[in-house]
Amino acid sequence: MPGGGTAPLRIGNASGFYGDRFDAVREMLTGGPLDILTGDYLAELTMLILGRDRMKDPGFGYAKTFLRQLEEGLGLAADRGVRIVTNAGGLNPAGLADAIRELADRVGVPVRVAHVEGDDLREARDWGPGVLTANAYLGGAGIAACLREGADVVVTGRVTDAALVTGPAAAHFGWAPDAWDALAGAVVAGHVLECGTQTTGGNYAFFAEHDVRRPGFPLAEIHEDGSSVITKHPDTGGAVTVGTVTAQLLYETAGPRYAGPDVTARLDSVRLTQEGPDRVRIGGVRGEAPPPTLKTGLTRIGGWRNEVVFVLTGLGVEDKAALVKDQMEAGFAKRRPAEVRWTLARTDRADAEVEEEASALLRLVVRDPDAEAVGRAVSSAAIELGLASYPGFHVTAPPGKGSPYGVFEAAFVDAADVPHTAVLPDGRRVSVPPAPRTRELAEPEQPSLPDPLPPGPTRRAPLGLVAGARSGDKGGSANTGVWARSEEAWRWLAHTLTVERFRELLPETRDLAVTRHVLPNLRALNFTVDGLLGEGVASQARFDPQAKALGEWLRSRHLDIPEVLL
Repeated sequence: MPGGGTAPLRIGNASGFYGDRFDAVREMLTGGPLDILTGDYLAELTMLILGRDRMKDPGFGYAKTFLRQLEEGLGLAADRGVRIVTNAGGLNPAGLADAIRELADRVGVPVRVAHVEGDDLREARDWGPGVLTANAYLGGAGIAACLREGADVVVTGRVTDAALVTGPAAAHFGWAPDAWDALAGAVVAGHVLECGTQTTGGNYAFFAEHDVRRPGFPLAEIHEDGSSVITKHPDTGGAVTVGTVTAQLLYETAGPRYAGPDVTARLDSVRLTQEGPDRVRIGGVRGEAPPPTLKTGLTRIGGWRNEVVFVLTGLGVEDKAALVKDQMEAGFAKRRPAEVRWTLARTDRADAEVEEEASALLRLVVRDPDAEAVGRAVSSAAIELGLASYPGFHVTAPPGKGSPYGVFEAAFVDAADVPHTAVLPDGRRVSVPPAPRTRELAEPEQPSLPDPLPPGPTRRAPLGLVAGARSGDKGGSANTGVWARSEEAWRWLAHTLTVERFRELLPETRDLAVTRHVLPNLRALNFTVDGLLGEGVASQARFDPQAKALGEWLRSRHLDIPEVLL
């Protein structure tokens, strides 16, 4: 891949998670011109899934779906001169690279395959009991090294999602390792691309404004200075707007400094401009040296859980709930699980014309290190109440014997201690050095807020009429980004949606640490809620274990909104 040049590098995405739309690889390769096709397959939960796969067969541990996608995609990419970069290698990038070579021989498509390794630190130190996976988040320098040596396909393990873009861009434009602003621009573009169709209208707060029945996947035109234009192939569904890009920028981020192994990108410097239909320019991004440590994701089996959902229909819902709770607690007399959690969701309404609308759901979740404590002891206690409890007794599904749940936690290791290695197409192993300079993270000064709106009449209404939101998970924490779509709405939102008001609107967060970050260029506030998700998505600590709908809950809450905005 040549360095220099002024032509933009077109990087498309064909996967936002392990299980995304299977035919997206073909769509992206045939829908329009591309230079690089990426695929992101690794979420925190995915690492746990791959860890369990590896326990069953050490030859696995990678995203097998990707290999099936390449049965057709490899030839299409070769015909069009598109290089492929993916983190589908998971816990076994060398194994996936070998499998791709075997596939290439079988389908008669000669390709040069390279891979990046060194992220797997499970054997490097004592992480404590029960750790299934321990993987450092690497940057894009190893990918760049592979591409510079002529790789057609680059497979990685755990890299940052944005590394799938920073690596190709650095190789193409010949960026120095300390080209902080250019690298930061690529990081922002990479973060926008990483979740696929979330950038083209999927999961978008104002989804009714676009046809999002089958949104196309996004691509970025990266320029030599690190700026980019986010777009999609012609004649694909969905939309690319300042709003859809803003929503993705706020997804699973926190403060103004977005730290990674290549660079720390300043999200408070990002400027978005609607350049044309389905074209949003990202510019102005500033970068700083990255921190000296790399985030390392640890997963382990946390114990066993079981769940029973009782359906309470009609009158006396609270009394029915109290009765079945007492009966189940009596059934736990011999061996009570370590954790017993009850949640009553009042989904019922009075005088309903449909039985389901007359019903509430009482959810019981139990956890224990011992599988027996949450298995038959719980399911038998629930089923034995079938003819001996509240009127209308039934459950949503027969209770089972319990299942294991996972725990995610983050550790931090010195970047210099991680053996980041590029394994080139000819088998040579090249050590990839860490960033040439580092900088400890610190909170920047709080930006000044806009002038508040002048006083005027208000109306009680949902926040979502004037603001968008998107939420997600990072380990046990949740984030909710909220943005205004006009300057007047921003002047109101910035002064109204304080941490205190946020807690009032979302009572589940009242006893947790909530931090508000202000991003004026995006007219946005980003809230992080520590501990809302327990020990991470795999622990299934709450009804919405990844906080995907936390933002929509917030938008549904009512408060006094100036009539001028409505």
